[in-house]
Amino acid sequence: MILTTPAQRRELLQQIGSVAMVGASANPLRPSYTVFSYLRTQSDYDVTPINPTVEQIDGVRAFPSLDAYARERGIPDVVDVFRKPSEVLGVVREAIALGVPAIWFQYGVVHPEAIALADEAGISVVVDRCLKVEHARFRGGLSMNGLNSGIITSRRPRH
Repeated sequence: MILTTPAQRRELLQQIGSVAMVGASANPLRPSYTVFSYLRTQSDYDVTPINPTVEQIDGVRAFPSLDAYARERGIPDVVDVFRKPSEVLGVVREAIALGVPAIWFQYGVVHPEAIALADEAGISVVVDRCLKVEHARFRGGLSMNGLNSGIITSRRPRH
C-alpha cells in the first residue's frame, strides 16, 4: 500500500522500532548522514546504516547489504532508501525477499517500477518524503512544509 496521507505516515512512524538506512553516508555534508544522525539521536528508533563502502558511521556498525543486516539483526521494520532512482530496484527486490514490512523512499528517490513492485508485494511504501522531516513534523518540531521558523504567526514578515 502506498501511504499518501499524513495520517498513514504518522501511523507507520508510530509502529517503527528498527530502521535499516540503505545508502547512509559517513560524510556529514550528505543528507543521508544528517537523517541518520537525527534519527539516531532524536528518535527511539534503532537506526543502522546499510552501506558496503563503510565499516561504521558515528560508532554504529554498517552492514554491506540488507541481507547481511537481516541475518544478524532480523528483519527491519522499515528500509529507508537513500540511493539514486536507477539503483533502487535491487533494494526493493532484496526487501521483498526478506519480507520487510515497509520501505521509505527519500526525497527524489522515485522509480515507478520499484514503487509498483513494492506495493504489489504488500509492502507499505512512502515515496518522495523524508523520514526525518516527517518524524520531526509529527513531534511538533516542523510545519507541514518541513520548516521550523520558531515563529508562530499568520502575518508575512516585512522586508
